[in-house]
Amino acid sequence: MPQTIDLEALCAERGLRITDQRRVIAKVLSESSDHPDVEALHARASAIDPKISIATVYRTVRLFEEAGILDRHDFGDGRSRYEPVPEAHHDHLIDVETGKVVEFVDPELEALQKQIAEKLGYRLVDHRMELYGVRIDREEKA
Repeated sequence: MPQTIDLEALCAERGLRITDQRRVIAKVLSESSDHPDVEALHARASAIDPKISIATVYRTVRLFEEAGILDRHDFGDGRSRYEPVPEAHHDHLIDVETGKVVEFVDPELEALQKQIAEKLGYRLVDHRMELYGVRIDREEKA
């Protein structure tokens, strides 16, 4: 389900100055099919440009986050993980044993969340759902 989002184009739309190193970091994030943390981003970016420091990656993800083009997630593993702000809403299922993040959309679940908010007297304007689990086939082997 991960979608390709051109972060470099979003930077231009938001008026952010795009240096060569920011361009590399934006490219790495745009092409990521997972939700990398800063260390993973640094490893991938420095494979393209060895001069990129971890401090540059930290500053760049903070800048992208403040500009509203990058979402930060904490999936309970103590590391901030990142993904480009999606064009369409999705939720996450996190495998607590491997850290793998599965993106999903469930129309029935979306409708139920809206109904719950309305039942409690609210109009739902946004939400973020994270489910944590272990694969059933691994549970059976234990």
